[in-house]
Amino acid sequence: EAMFENYIYDFLVILPGIITAISFHEFAHAAVANAMGDPTARNSGRMSINPMRHIDPIGFLMLMIARFGWAKPVPVNENNFRNRKLGNFLVSIAGISMNILIAIVTFIFLHYTEDIFTSEAYYNVMYSVVGINISFAAFNLLPVPPLDGSKLLLSVIPAKYRYAVYKYENYGTLVLILLIITGTLGVVLNPIVNIIITFINSVINIIL
Repeated sequence: EAMFENYIYDFLVILPGIITAISFHEFAHAAVANAMGDPTARNSGRMSINPMRHIDPIGFLMLMIARFGWAKPVPVNENNFRNRKLGNFLVSIAGISMNILIAIVTFIFLHYTEDIFTSEAYYNVMYSVVGINISFAAFNLLPVPPLDGSKLLLSVIPAKYRYAVYKYENYGTLVLILLIITGTLGVVLNPIVNIIITFINSVINIIL
């Protein structure tokens, strides 16, 4: 019974982190795409912070179990962008940037409120929001489809190499699940997480 209670507690602690990470990440993609001239995501109801519009069942399950996962990709029609190359780049980086911003804002908020809300649960939830947003940003930087890292790569490499990325698109999810199951994901992600944490620390030091 105690184990079940612990599981429920852990679930409730990480849920706010997962919901903010997914909702704001996908909202950022949709909002930037819309700003760049493509209303596809907005028209399909994805310019929203309602998590139910963005959850991918397998990606969500992976987030719950392994703390790494993905959301339903936002539909983008790059033909609508006023500047295709810039549009692709900004839309690809928008979600990751939003997760890093949420981690920074949450940490600063925690810094100013930890004397007001002294419960351990509050501290755990806030830290989990920071941690999950950082890991979500790092995970999405991987150059594996359907993650943003692959779209970022496509937006910067010469057109003649793009077919190689497209060719492996269907294997992306399989690769991700294998990385998670075999435990090699942590090894791959650690350097990325460390770079993000270093960046966040320097921003926080400047602000605080």
